[in-house]
Amino acid sequence: MRVGVIADVHGNLVALEAVLADMTAVDHVVCAGDVVGYNPWHAECVAAMRGDHSVLSEAAAATLPDGPVPTVMGNHDRAVAFDAAYGFNEMATAGVRHARETLSADGIEWLEALPEQRVVCDGRLKIVHGHPEDPDRYTYPEEYSEAMLGDEDVLVMGHTHVQGHAAFDTGLVMNPGSVGQPRDGDPRAAYAVLDFDDYTIEGHRVDYDVERVVDAVGDADLPPRIGVRLRSGQ
Repeated sequence: MRVGVIADVHGNLVALEAVLADMTAVDHVVCAGDVVGYNPWHAECVAAMRGDHSVLSEAAAATLPDGPVPTVMGNHDRAVAFDAAYGFNEMATAGVRHARETLSADGIEWLEALPEQRVVCDGRLKIVHGHPEDPDRYTYPEEYSEAMLGDEDVLVMGHTHVQGHAAFDTGLVMNPGSVGQPRDGDPRAAYAVLDFDDYTIEGHRVDYDVERVVDAVGDADLPPRIGVRLRSGQ
């Protein structure tokens, strides 16, 4: 069984389509949160995670398995759902405001209903956003430990926008990196594929049309740096 793992899409439909088109031969796709925020395609990214393939390019839709993508609530998802962007910087606050203005009531309700944790794949895979004990905690690859694992074989996290994984005697801890806003100095969209058959994780990076996103950020009257920073993966 092969599982495509994504996180931190942040309203970047262009990057999401590139990732899904590149992600071949997976049985499932899961998302570790922050579907919305920053970039302007919040409604389309929510729709895709809810199982509406019509918002995607043909190549992306062909790869995504039928049905909703199991997703957990990220901090931006929560801020948009409950209009609570406390402590966010100017860019993040603008993204929350734009998302609330452009999402349908159904889209907001879907965000509200997202859980902080999910266990899928017959109990073998746990998905969280920041850390299993704190959804807002930034947990970088050098901090991964066996103590973070519970009964699951694999723990998936997002939030840091930094790709990495670690293997322990009792399981794997991983972050697929960010689809829509990488922050590790590599501007390419990130995702990972987990293979339960041979117990491996493959990290992937994909080029996409960053300039299209930069232009869309400007057209949406969002802070320009939301788009500009994508050029350097910061």
